[in-house]
This record gives sequence, C-alpha cells and structure tokens, in this order.
Amino acid sequence: MIPYYYLASVALIVIGIYIVIAKKNLIKIIIGLDMMDTGVNLLLISIGYVKGGTAPIENGNYTLYVDPIPQALVLTAIVIGVSVMALALSIVIGLYKNTGSLELDEIRRERK
Repeated sequence: MIPYYYLASVALIVIGIYIVIAKKNLIKIIIGLDMMDTGVNLLLISIGYVKGGTAPIENGNYTLYVDPIPQALVLTAIVIGVSVMALALSIVIGLYKNTGSLELDEIRRERK
C-alpha cells in the first residue's frame, strides 16, 4: 500500500502543474509553482523517512536511523524557494506597474 504522504506530494505536484499550464494570471502561476515546490519537498522528506528510525546522533546500538541528508536538502530548497518566490512576486509587481494588468495575454499584446 502506498503511504498517504506520497499521494499527497504527487497530488500537490500535479495540481501545481495544472495551475501553471491552465491559468493566465501571473499570481496564480506563482502559486502553482509554489505548490509544485511544496510537493517536491514533501516527496523528498517522505522518501528519507524510516519508520521506527532514530536520530543518527544518539549514542547506542540502533540499527535503524533516519538519514539527515534529505532533511538538509529540503531545508536548503525551502530557503531557495522562498527567495525565488519573492523575486517572482517583485517582477510581477513591476509588470503590473508598467502594464496595469496581471494577465499574460494582455501583457503580450502590449509588448507588440
């Protein structure tokens, strides 16, 4: 049986892809990108999870431990994702100030 967190992460990724492809509003596209980012982060964390595992820094003879590498990678990915999101939102604000619209079709029409 597939754990529910795998299904949740795949659902977030698929919904994010749908939003990026189907929507024309720039804010909605950024939200879709953020949903994909969250889905990938959840998938990486869930792959690194070991049921009944302990922290690798404890003293003792444990055979199962949780690998800290995916957790460190996801922390880094979260910081990078927030930075990219802030940059994308600042670009959208600049586009809105210049064009008065957040719709991709209207921005493309004004560009020509």
